[in-house]
Amino acid sequence: MADGSVPDFGSLELLVAVTRTGSISAAARETGVTQQSASARLRAVERSLGLSLFHRAPSGTRPTLEGEVVASWADDVLAAVGRFHTATRTLRGESTARLSVAASQTVAARLLPLWLVALRSRQLDAGRTPTAVQLLSGNSAEAEGVVRDGRADLAFIESSEIPSDLGSATVDRDELVLVVAPGHPWTRHGPLPFDDAAAEPLVAREQGSGTRRAWEDEVRRRTHREAAEPAVVLPTTAAVRSAVANGLGAAVMSRLEAADDIRLGRLRAVRTTGDPVVRPITALWRGGARDIPVAGRELVEVAVRTAGEQAAKRGRPAR
Repeated sequence: MADGSVPDFGSLELLVAVTRTGSISAAARETGVTQQSASARLRAVERSLGLSLFHRAPSGTRPTLEGEVVASWADDVLAAVGRFHTATRTLRGESTARLSVAASQTVAARLLPLWLVALRSRQLDAGRTPTAVQLLSGNSAEAEGVVRDGRADLAFIESSEIPSDLGSATVDRDELVLVVAPGHPWTRHGPLPFDDAAAEPLVAREQGSGTRRAWEDEVRRRTHREAAEPAVVLPTTAAVRSAVANGLGAAVMSRLEAADDIRLGRLRAVRTTGDPVVRPITALWRGGARDIPVAGRELVEVAVRTAGEQAAKRGRPAR
């Protein structure tokens, strides 16, 4: 029976996160609680409101019709709370117009510029001073490290493994593609067996690269063995592209990074058997969902919205 009490802000954040991610465990990580605690809090909200908010199944958790409506209202409440915090910080004279962002190479080169343009437009349209963003670029492990030690307010990584000690939110997904030079033997046949690709010494980035880690994790998951040691290790994605185009070997790259070279014929994409290899693009910050800086929250929201718009143009689901 409903008791008429209003859920606390943490429960509202959890409710919105489950609706967005379709997973109680993912929402628990995002809001900084255990899965057991998240499940208990959601059931407490349902009892309090006297409503069944979710269909729970082994394949995931999806909202009921009532759950979708309540989640949309909860989102409005949280947005109002965010505006309240912004306004009170402004009254105290605290500047929210600066944000330090660490990003992995793919995000920094291919995604973050779009997000920053969209963020600036959003703030100007609202009559606000645009946020000044300081960018720190490196690999995913480095980006994770600088947000953990306080040198950055927010980080975006492309790793398949998400740290449990930081707040996180998935903002997009990125496909990895196997690329070779034109004329490579792999371009003359049908789909390459995934095991053959896993056994090939590749041109790769250094340890700590999100692309390398995602590929090695996927090889381990599919074949139950380690990927072959790289033929050569290079420090930047541009160096990897150049080495492959000049015939040094094959590489696994973000499709975003390889797209121009594939279109121009400098690289060829090789299809492998099985499903495409896809890894998350994840925002990280210190603390829980309520600890993300106001400008950082705005940037995350813009990133999610931009990903959805880009996915709609390509005719596929965003996440």
